[in-house]
Formats: sequence, C-alpha cells, structure tokens
Amino acid sequence: MQSLSDNRPASSLIQINARKFAGPYLTAMRSKNPGPRGAATAAPEDKEMKNLLVASLGGLAMLAAPAQAQDDEGKLQIKVLGTYVAPDGKITEFTTDNVGLPAGTQTEANDNVVPTLAIEYFVSPNFSIETICCLTQHDVDAVSGLTGAELVSDGKVIPATFTAKYHFDAGAVKPYIGAGATYFWWVDVEPGADTIPLGVTRTTLSDEFGFVLQAGTDISLGENGFGLTLDAKRYFVDTTARWYAGETLAIETEHKLDPWVISAGVAFRF
Repeated sequence: MQSLSDNRPASSLIQINARKFAGPYLTAMRSKNPGPRGAATAAPEDKEMKNLLVASLGGLAMLAAPAQAQDDEGKLQIKVLGTYVAPDGKITEFTTDNVGLPAGTQTEANDNVVPTLAIEYFVSPNFSIETICCLTQHDVDAVSGLTGAELVSDGKVIPATFTAKYHFDAGAVKPYIGAGATYFWWVDVEPGADTIPLGVTRTTLSDEFGFVLQAGTDISLGENGFGLTLDAKRYFVDTTARWYAGETLAIETEHKLDPWVISAGVAFRF
C-alpha cells in the first residue's frame, strides 16, 4: 500500500496509478488473443492503449496544477492598514443662502490618518473582490470669503467600499488594478464652532453613492501567506451640506469630496 506521506508530484502518482489500472486490462486483452500470431498483434495495441491512458491522466494532472496552486496560496486575504485620507471638500454650487455669504466663499476639508481593515476573496488566482472597513473624521473650513471659519465640525463618515480587482502575476510582487462602488454614510456631523454664534443649531451632510478606482501591489514574504501591501484609491463622490437655525434651512451647498485614500500595511492570505 502506498504511504499517505508520499511526497512525489501528483503527475507521477497518476502515471503510476495509470499503469496499475492498465495492467489488468491489458492482461484481459492478451487472453482474448492466444497464440504467437495473437500475441504479436496484441502487443502494439496494448502498448498504444497503455501510453494513451498514461498521457490522458498525466494531462489531467497538469490541468489540476493551477487550481492546486491557488488552494496553496489561499482564497482569503486580510489586510491591516494605516490609511491617509485626503478629501477635497470645495463648494460646487450654492442652492440656498438666506444669510448672505460673502462673494467667493469657498471651503475645504482637512486630511486625516486612520486604521483600516480590508477583507479580500480570490475568485481565481488573478481576480478578487475586496471590501474595506474604516471610519474617518473631518472638519470643513472656509478658505475664502469667511477665511479660517470652521463651518463643519467632526464629520464622521464610513466609506463603505466594494471593488473588483485584477492581479498581475510577477512572482512575489503582484501589482493589481481595480474599480468599484462606494457609499458614504455620515454617522455624525456637528455645526462648526464659527456657525453657532450665527444661530446655527444643526448641520447635516447627505449620504451618497459614488465610484472608486484602485491600484496597488501585494508583496509576498515567504510561503506562509504573510506579506506587505500598498494601495491607492481615488473616490468620486459628492455631498449636500445643510445648516439649520431651528427648523429653518439657512444655507445649502453642494460639495465635491473626491478623496485620495492611500494605504500601507501587512497582509495575511490563507
């Protein structure tokens, strides 16, 4: 009986098993062709049949090799990242202005660095689906018109993101590109410190769907699934900002967020 710990390649084992399988069949063929003439005729046919069986099963082993390689690498990858979030935040349209904002008023959102968790599933060796989980916090300040005024304070957003990625196989270094969809969910927004003296009691930012492009690389370190990862995303998403005095809408503006999101960290594939 063959040992379960046999370390020979799968194709060699299949060829050995093919010979074992072909043996009884060939014996039966010889028994149907007795005598010197029958043996002479059967020998070439037996050899041809045996070679065909071995070649066919060997081919199946080669076809199975890529799938086995993917199983060895693992289909699930977890990434723990440090992420730099750099949104735009500028005003693209004034839709309501009941307070008379100065001409040329413009805004920007501040940058932030946050921890991020990414979970990735490999559908095939070159194709994967990824989602990220993080929460980032930003203020919105005026850069002209009301220069230096804080208009939005501690806006907390969860950028729910799903991307489809294609991986290029360059050995231990595997670059990738991707694209997908995002939903910016604002879980908390506070009026800016400089709006409260003007009578503002509530500020909101609208939740919105958007589009995201992605590129990066995974760098394998050894054969245990551990590695390093670098990733860059560009989001394309807007939001509507509203400032209320009591129940009265005082100001409504459209803003372009479109953040760059740059991440680096460690990955483990299993």
